[in-house]
Amino acid sequence: MDSRIGAGFGDIAAGDWDALVPDDTPFLRHAFLRGLEETGCVGGDSGWESAPLLLSDERGLAAAAPVWLKQHSYGEFVFDFAWAQAYARAGLDYYPKLVVAVPFTPATGPRLLVRADLDRAQVARALIERLEALATERGASSVHVLFADPADVTALDAAGWLARRDCQFHWHNRGYDSFDDYLASFTAEKRKKARRERRRVTEMGIRFETWSGAALDARRLDAVYALHRDTFLRHGHLPYLSREFFTHAARELGDALLVKAALWQDTLVACAVFFRSRDTLYGRYWGAAADFHSLHFETCYHQGIEYCIEAGLARFEPGTQGEHKVARGFEPTLTRSAHYIADPRFRAAIRGYLAREARAVDEYAAEVRTHVPFREARRAARR
Repeated sequence: MDSRIGAGFGDIAAGDWDALVPDDTPFLRHAFLRGLEETGCVGGDSGWESAPLLLSDERGLAAAAPVWLKQHSYGEFVFDFAWAQAYARAGLDYYPKLVVAVPFTPATGPRLLVRADLDRAQVARALIERLEALATERGASSVHVLFADPADVTALDAAGWLARRDCQFHWHNRGYDSFDDYLASFTAEKRKKARRERRRVTEMGIRFETWSGAALDARRLDAVYALHRDTFLRHGHLPYLSREFFTHAARELGDALLVKAALWQDTLVACAVFFRSRDTLYGRYWGAAADFHSLHFETCYHQGIEYCIEAGLARFEPGTQGEHKVARGFEPTLTRSAHYIADPRFRAAIRGYLAREARAVDEYAAEVRTHVPFREARRAARR
């Protein structure tokens, strides 16, 4: 099986790449990854250099991995800044490193992409071996596979990579007929608080619309992007995605990109940007023009949950961090990554660190689970 490093995702036929993606996760679609390149979100001086790993056989593209040569650790959401500092104290370079991930996207999904007619375990192993060799060829200290799905975690564990886990908060649809049906699963106290939170927004005269696909015209995208950008800037950060990317995503991804728009007197005052797959909603960005009481919770969480119930989606991943999500019905969920550290001394040190971190993550998730708002879960936790 031949291997090569693509010059970028624009160097790969869209149909060949998308044929390797086992589901319709929007972030792995060729259009999403190519769009990041074409609109300047990656490449140039961004510190993200696309280097997709491609394996081919007589039938064409057989396997691939979305690889990036990184000069920093921003936009990954699996934090290794302390590792970089340790390398610096030892007089070594941590950067460049290789990352197998979707930039700026802390969503679990496949990372080792294998054509369906092939032996997945065997070809995944070939991809892993090639990633290790690529680290040497590119002078990289390490390779990091971020937010890997269970099949990839199994393959990477078997190859001896270091396992890491973290905790996010996800919502699960247990066959709810409506938002009221969902709230009926809460304890009385938590149900009352959620209803009051939603009522505050309604009493301010704010209503919601869902915009996706063709409804996301240039005027609406301008307004949505402005809210998203200004929120980033107020927190001292530059937005990862450009205005041009939003146009690209609306055109190329269609209804996989959607916006919950909060309107007051027909003026957009807040919005939440989501992506969706066949069975999952992904919360990505939020912006607001003013500080309205409870509007963040309504726009980013309650509206997303209600959409999932109406659309029959199984899961809602609202992004990273945020224990405040638990009171709204999001449950602690472990995420996984895997790490190849070339230097054996640092590999041993990081292995020990990750073992200690894993115990702390497990304890944290177990503790948070005792605070979920569901009646049955609270009873089970007390038993």
